[in-house]
Amino acid sequence: MLDRELQRELLISMAEHYPRAWDFHHYLKNVPECDEQKLAANLQYLDEHGLAKSGLLIGVDGHLAFSLPQITAQGMDFLQDDGGLSAILGVVTIRLHDDTIKSLVETKIRESDLPQTEKSRLASAVRALPAEVTKHLTLKLVDIGLAQGHVAMQTILKAVGIS
Repeated sequence: MLDRELQRELLISMAEHYPRAWDFHHYLKNVPECDEQKLAANLQYLDEHGLAKSGLLIGVDGHLAFSLPQITAQGMDFLQDDGGLSAILGVVTIRLHDDTIKSLVETKIRESDLPQTEKSRLASAVRALPAEVTKHLTLKLVDIGLAQGHVAMQTILKAVGIS
């Protein structure tokens, strides 16, 4: 019943009429292999994924009634090769406060094999760093971490149970 090619054709047809709704009746006449049931199932599927508003109404007796379907902004983005605005707006920014960074560094210091007195001295020095110096230290630590890509890959493989 679900048909990927039909779904793509439906999205493209709705996109050609965007922002207006699409009158699909002529489509049904010109595509005999697509009956109302198949159209309803595929439009509903697109609706459930947020790509279109199906316009489908199901009566208490199970009778199908249609208002005109319409593609959504998410559907338009789906058709774009670059992901559309969803790809641009979907960027995730991660913010770590300097206290969080300092805490992570202190944890690594405590886990190190340095003598206890040196661990305490180093941890105190890290806690006292100004925010700008912490930012610079973080960038340096990221560079070092990325330079150790083979170690990171081994850690990832171990975490997912492949190694």
